[in-house]
Amino acid sequence: MASVLSYESLVHAVAGAVGSVTAMTVFFPLDTARLRLQVDEKRKSKTTHMVLLEIIKEEGLLAPYRGWFPVISSLCCSNFVYFYTFNSLKAVWVKGQRSTTGKDLVVGFVAGVVNVLLTTPLWVVNTRLKLQGAKFRNEDIVPTNYRGIIDAFHQIIRDEGISALWNGTFPSLLLVFNPAIQFMFYEGLKRQLLKKRMKLSSLDVFIIGAVAKAIATTLTYPMQTVQSVLRFGRHRLNPENRTLGSLRNILYLLHQRVRRFGILGLYKGLEAKLLQTVLTAALMFLVYEKLTAATFTVMGLKRAHTH
Repeated sequence: MASVLSYESLVHAVAGAVGSVTAMTVFFPLDTARLRLQVDEKRKSKTTHMVLLEIIKEEGLLAPYRGWFPVISSLCCSNFVYFYTFNSLKAVWVKGQRSTTGKDLVVGFVAGVVNVLLTTPLWVVNTRLKLQGAKFRNEDIVPTNYRGIIDAFHQIIRDEGISALWNGTFPSLLLVFNPAIQFMFYEGLKRQLLKKRMKLSSLDVFIIGAVAKAIATTLTYPMQTVQSVLRFGRHRLNPENRTLGSLRNILYLLHQRVRRFGILGLYKGLEAKLLQTVLTAALMFLVYEKLTAATFTVMGLKRAHTH
């Protein structure tokens, strides 16, 4: 129990949260472009920079940063939960032995499930606030008018029931493989490099983080598209069957995309997503590694080498 509530897990959690907030803020406009490409199928612009230019032209200079605060607060909670769970479980399970890739994947998966179940409502509210006031090309989208995070929670519970806050939970649970795959590759690549040298440079950490995230994102992207559409939940789509993103809904949405846009329709917005997540993940891991190392040095705690 001591290792679950340890100071070390807390340092990892805070460093992970700070790292992700820094990285997300820097690359936030790319996320805005990706979300528009996923949710608003009628957009003619295919490339990231064209979509961003369109958004700025039609909705103002700050539009790419719309919804920044709710996203950052959700991200902060989400990463805190994820890093805390990941490092606590690892401390309990590995107990001073060397960790293996398989263990990293399992721990990453469990941490992800805990994270999804606790933080999905925040992400549902987020997706809606981020798209509020957007000029959509798709007429089937019902606009929203929320005054802020609390009001959005209140309106969703009032109009759609409490289960709407867990819209898209099912694809999110499948997407837990994304950070699990990412952490597995990250820890694996890190172990390989550490065999060759004593210490990793900032550039090494940045590149490993980028490669790990690129692999994970490409593998799981079609599910992310479905997740965005379900979380947004404002498409007039078979309304009697909308709760919790059932498997039928997921298959229906995937089938619709493939029928209308071909197999590449599932990867609409991937370029923006890859640019944003790869750079964000790389920067996040870099800040995370530097912060944990600095904190442990300051506190005079030698970091347990379980990696």
